[in-house]
Amino acid sequence: MQEIWQQIAWEKLNGLIPVIVQDYQTQAVLMLAFMNKEALELSLRSRFAHYFSRSKQRIWKKGEQSGHTQKIHAIALDCDKDSLLLKVEQQGVACHTGEKSCFFNTIDLDSFVIESKIESKMNSSVIYGAVDALYHTLLERKNANPKTSYTAKLYYKGENTIAKKIVEEAAELGFAIKDNNNKEIIYEAADLLYHSLVGLAYKDISPDLVKQEILRRFGLSGIDEKNARQ
Repeated sequence: MQEIWQQIAWEKLNGLIPVIVQDYQTQAVLMLAFMNKEALELSLRSRFAHYFSRSKQRIWKKGEQSGHTQKIHAIALDCDKDSLLLKVEQQGVACHTGEKSCFFNTIDLDSFVIESKIESKMNSSVIYGAVDALYHTLLERKNANPKTSYTAKLYYKGENTIAKKIVEEAAELGFAIKDNNNKEIIYEAADLLYHSLVGLAYKDISPDLVKQEILRRFGLSGIDEKNARQ
């Protein structure tokens, strides 16, 4: 273990080494994460990937809640000794959005300028981060106890209950708009968004697909879009 510590250039990494994770069979790149010394030691000893969360400031085992674990088959240190490559056997999906790999947002180089302008208009970098984080949490609640988790209780009751709640929240938002109550409008809109995401998570549909659909409709007349569906 000491030989590994001595090889890694910890002094220039501020205690965290970036880790590229790759499927050991398909060679597909699954994700990028970080490890501190303790997370690396846990990974090496258990042969299951552990990482250090920079946002939560704690060590976490991949799949500790979702069950989407990563069994380590090989590990390599790069030539500069400041990054690691893990080749793993991925259970389930690697990305918390429900996608197999975290690298599913491809960039169309030919339309990069156009896409950038659309993204700027939507200010999606802020709102989508919150939506994505909530969706991730909702996916994790699938394994929670229905007696202690409201979200798990909705999953347990099934699609009829989830659909009914979406309809109820949409109606309450409509009434709040009609009553011209800004505080209630915001509150009910948040409730509707939450229950809509529960429905998406129940069907394992990433909100990123909804985002892509919204982007597709930019510059398209609403009337033309509806007619195209028919």
